[in-house]
Amino acid sequence: MPTRVRQVAIAIGVVCLGGAATFAADPPQLMTGQAAYGDWKADAPGVRRKIADADLPAPYATPAVRETARVIAQPSDARLSVPAGFSVTLFADHLEAPRAIRVAPNGDIFVAESRAGRVRVLRAADGAAKPDQNEVFASGLDQPFGIAFYPPGPEPQFVYVATTGSEVRFPYKCGDLKAGGPAETIVPDLVASGGGHWTRDVAFSADSKQMFVSVGSGSNVAEGMPKNPPEGWVAEHPLGAAWGNEAGRADVLVFDPQGQGRRIFAAGIRNCVGLAIEPKTGDVWCSTNERDGLGDNLPPDYLTRVHEGAFYGWPWYYIGDHQDPRHPDERPDLAGKVTVPDVSIQPHSAPLEMAFYEGGMFPADYRGSAFAALHGSWNRHLRTGYKIVRAIVKDGVPTGEYEDFVTGFVTADGTIWRVSYSGAHAEK
Repeated sequence: MPTRVRQVAIAIGVVCLGGAATFAADPPQLMTGQAAYGDWKADAPGVRRKIADADLPAPYATPAVRETARVIAQPSDARLSVPAGFSVTLFADHLEAPRAIRVAPNGDIFVAESRAGRVRVLRAADGAAKPDQNEVFASGLDQPFGIAFYPPGPEPQFVYVATTGSEVRFPYKCGDLKAGGPAETIVPDLVASGGGHWTRDVAFSADSKQMFVSVGSGSNVAEGMPKNPPEGWVAEHPLGAAWGNEAGRADVLVFDPQGQGRRIFAAGIRNCVGLAIEPKTGDVWCSTNERDGLGDNLPPDYLTRVHEGAFYGWPWYYIGDHQDPRHPDERPDLAGKVTVPDVSIQPHSAPLEMAFYEGGMFPADYRGSAFAALHGSWNRHLRTGYKIVRAIVKDGVPTGEYEDFVTGFVTADGTIWRVSYSGAHAEK
C-alpha cells in the first residue's frame, strides 16, 4: 500500500511475506475514550482506536496552537514499522510533490506531481522492487491531484485528471506511458471562487454513469461567507449547501462522465481530500480534513460513507449536532439533520488519499479494509498522524475502529523524517 508524506518525493511499497497462510498477529490493542487521542508515542502497527461522540471535549478545552513540524533527512537508524508478516521498502523517489497515486488496470502506477503540474507513470516488472520505466504522462496542468480511469474496468478509454479549477481527460488505453492526445476539458469551472483547499479528487461509480468530484472549502470555517444566505437560497439548494464565496465548496459534486448534469451529491464536508468507491456496496467514501482552531482534540477528522443528499455539518456543526462556537445559534433549522461520520480519526491527523484493499496477497482479514495516508498535525500541541491507517470494514460497513498499519515517520523528539531530502526546515 503506497503512501506519501506531504511535499516529499517518496513512494513506499508494502508487501506481505509468505502470504496469508503464514501470517500471525497479536490481538489488536483497542484505545477508546481519552486514550484514543494521545500522540505519536502510542502509535504502533496493530494499535486500534475508536472515538465516539461521547468522547468529544468541549471547544477550547486546550488552546489552539500552531506546532509546525521540523522535517529532516532520514536518520541512519530510522525505520518504518509494519504488522508482523509484512515488510516495507522504498519504491520510488526524486518525485516532485507527489500527492496522489492510482493504479491502472495493467498495474502501472500513476502519480500526480501536483507542484510540477504533471502526471507521471511508473512501471515495474512483475516482482521488481523499483520501477524500470518512468515517464511523464501529461504536463502543464493546474495542480493536478485526482486521477481516475474511465470506464472502470480492464479496458479504460480515458484518464481523467482533477485539477484545482477544472476536470480534464486524456485518451488512453492500458499500457500507454504517454497521453494518447491533448487534454479535453470536461468541467471548465469546477470552483466559482479561488483560494482555500486546492486538491480535487475524482471517482466513477461502478456502473460508469456517475462522476464524483470532491471540492474543499475556501476557508477554515466560512470566515468570509455572509452570515445570512440570499433570499430563497435554502429552499432552492440541497441540505446545508453554503453560499457566497463558499458556494459549490465543501461538497462532493456529481456529474455524468461528459461533465454535464452538475449537482451537489452531499454538502458540509470541509475538505474531502480522498474519494473512493467501496467495491462491495458501491458506496462513495471520503477521507476528510476537519476544521482547525478549537483545540488539540477537536474536532476529529474522519473517513466516512457519503450518502446522497446528506449534510455533514460544515461550517455550523461538527460530528453531528455539535455547534461550532464561531457560528453561535446559526442555522438552527439544520439541528438534527447532520449526518455523523462513520470513522472518527484523531483530530488534526489530516487524512489524504484513501483506497480499499481487494487483493489476495494480504491476510483475509484485510480484505475490504479502507486504507488512508495521514499527513500529520500542525494545529495540535501533541503531534499525531504521519502514518498509514486502515479502517475496519466488514461487508462494506465500517465498525468505527481504525488501526495503525505503517508507523515510524516521527522520531523520538517529535521530528519528522523523509527520504530524498537535504537540509531542515519547518513545514505545515
